[in-house]
Amino acid sequence: MPYVNQSIRRWIRFFWAAAIFNFVVGAIGMFTSVSSIDTRLVGILVFAFGILYAVLATDPNRYARSLWAGLFGKVGVVALLGSVGLQIDNGGVLASILAVDIFFALGFLLFLLTRDHDDLTSRP
Repeated sequence: MPYVNQSIRRWIRFFWAAAIFNFVVGAIGMFTSVSSIDTRLVGILVFAFGILYAVLATDPNRYARSLWAGLFGKVGVVALLGSVGLQIDNGGVLASILAVDIFFALGFLLFLLTRDHDDLTSRP
């Protein structure tokens, strides 16, 4: 079914984009010389979620259930940093990152709610 294949290809690109975004943001948090230890720890966790999205991109239906962790992480970050973080955000960098996180969170939710569940019934 070409429609399904094209749809899966779009999701694969979407998850790779999420992975790359997390790799970049995580690496910046980890390796910026002026970062506090808390910022570096957050960078490590953000980078680790990037690994999750990269694995998910290799087989979206197989690893779909793990995406609930990614959705929880994205929503949690936006909820925690949204109100307090935006008050101290000078250049709008944090606001931009949170906007991208909201975009990915909505995409994750859309994938989880609309994906084909056939893989759940085909296990031995």
